[in-house]
Amino acid sequence: MGSTAMPDRAVTEAGRVGVVGAGTMGVGIAYVFAMAGFEVFVVEPGAKAAARAWAILKETAAGAVSRAKMTAERAEASLSHIRMIEGASELPDELDVVIETVPERRDLKMQVLAEIADRAPRLIATNTSAMSINDLAGAVRDPARFLGMHFFNPVWSLKLVEVVRGAKTSADSVERAQALASAIGKATAVVADSPGFATSRLDLVQALEAIRMVEEGVASPEDIDRAITIAYRHPVGPLRLSDMVGLDVRLDIARQLAGTIGPHFAPPRLLQDMVARGELGQKSGKGFYDWATETTNRNAG
Repeated sequence: MGSTAMPDRAVTEAGRVGVVGAGTMGVGIAYVFAMAGFEVFVVEPGAKAAARAWAILKETAAGAVSRAKMTAERAEASLSHIRMIEGASELPDELDVVIETVPERRDLKMQVLAEIADRAPRLIATNTSAMSINDLAGAVRDPARFLGMHFFNPVWSLKLVEVVRGAKTSADSVERAQALASAIGKATAVVADSPGFATSRLDLVQALEAIRMVEEGVASPEDIDRAITIAYRHPVGPLRLSDMVGLDVRLDIARQLAGTIGPHFAPPRLLQDMVARGELGQKSGKGFYDWATETTNRNAG
């Protein structure tokens, strides 16, 4: 979204999309599509997770209204066109795209993608940040309509969608994905299916090295992040970003890439120990930063 208020318009004119999984990424993807005028169906079988998703959607929209990025009327109308459903079997047939955003487990993704394929959407996408598109394509009947659409957190702020082309992905599907990304104000980078694609490999190299520096006592998380944001003008440092992504997600991706690319992606012991202690970053309240304290201070301001 830009810095000025966006014009109101009918929110259903753009098309219809499905999002399977109401975690951090799923909620963000649903939000940007809804605010861009799409009717959105979000699949989340857990009542607690669905309630949390709604709370985040409403809070994010309220923040946009308070910063004059949209009117309250448009925010309310857009949110009213997000529908929570309990299973992929409840998705309408022939949606413009259904995007899978479930956890990075191959068995789960394969099951969910097969269920999505039964609804015959025009395009099937996975938001995976590291898993093979060619491998996951085995779950769908028509792999020509399947590809990766890798969004970045927070989805409403970061402008890139990495479009990952599988060996059997059609040129038409790549064009559809690019058009959908453009419709929600995103730029695209098209990459071939390779472990970690482009962005996850580059991002993880920096994050793992930053974690090793903390492990070795080279500098504090705060100073490492400060050095990166000031010296290289990154909007957020690698350790704060790791907390935002989820340290468990970082660990899963590191293990996957270490197994497919090489040992330089092997996760540091510190990362493994933090995840084992339940220190997962922002979602657990503690990681390299104390998020409970940050939230308290932000609310007090």
